[in-house]
Amino acid sequence: MVELPRTPSFRLDGRRALVTGAGRGIGLAAAAALADAGAHVVLAARTRSDLEEVHEAIAKAGGSSEVLVLDVLDDAAVRQEVASRPPFNVLVNNAGINRPQPFIEFKTEDLDLLLDLNIRAAFVVAQAVARRMVETETRGALIHISSQMAFTTGPGRTVYCATKAALEGLSRAIAAELAPKGIRSVTLCPTFVETPLAAQMLAKPEFRAFVLEKIKLGRIGQVEDLMGAIVYLASDASGLVTGTHLLIDGGWTLG
Repeated sequence: MVELPRTPSFRLDGRRALVTGAGRGIGLAAAAALADAGAHVVLAARTRSDLEEVHEAIAKAGGSSEVLVLDVLDDAAVRQEVASRPPFNVLVNNAGINRPQPFIEFKTEDLDLLLDLNIRAAFVVAQAVARRMVETETRGALIHISSQMAFTTGPGRTVYCATKAALEGLSRAIAAELAPKGIRSVTLCPTFVETPLAAQMLAKPEFRAFVLEKIKLGRIGQVEDLMGAIVYLASDASGLVTGTHLLIDGGWTLG
C-alpha cells in the first residue's frame, strides 16, 4: 500500500510573530493572517490608537496579539524591546515609505528618510530579531516586505526602486549567513495594493489607468492577495524556501 506524503502544516500555533507597521495596510493584513493561523502577534508601530484597534479586532476574531508602540528608526529602542522579549519565530519587516519625485528633483531629506526607513531600519529590526533567535536557538522566518519595484521601474520611483533592490540583497545575504541556524530570510514583492499609503496615488485617474495597464491580471492588488503568501512563508509549508523572493504583481514584471 502506498503511504501518502502529508502536506506540511500552514498552522502557526505556539509561535510568536513580530509585525512592524502593523497599524494599517499590509502590516495590518499580515498581523491578521498570522493571528488567524494561530500565532501570537506583537503589533509594532508608532501610533497606539491604530494598534489598539487592530489588537481589539484580532481578539474579537479569536486571535492573540499585543501592542508595542515603537519607532523603528530608534535603534536603541528596537534592540531593547526585542532583547527583552521571548524570541520570535516570525518577523514581518513591513515598515517602509515612498515619496515619489522625479530623479532630478528628488530632495535630499527625502532620500535620507527612504534610506533610513526602507533599509537601515529594516536592517536593525532584522538584526535584533535574528540575534535573539540565534541566542535561544530558535528557528523561523524573516519576511521582508519588498516590492515589484525591486525588479522594475516606475515614474518618480528612482530612490524607492533603489531601496527595495537593496532590501533584496540584504535578505539574500542574511539567508546565506543564517541558514545553518535554521533561520530563513525571504522577501514578498507586491504590486500596487489598495492601502492608505497608496490611496493618494491611486486616486489620480491617469495614474490608476497606468497601473491597470501594467498589471496583466487587470486589477489593483488587495491586502487579501498577500495574506496567504505571508502565512505560507512563515510556516513549515515553506521550510526549504530561503534567500528568494515571491512576486505578487499580477504579471507586471512580465514586461
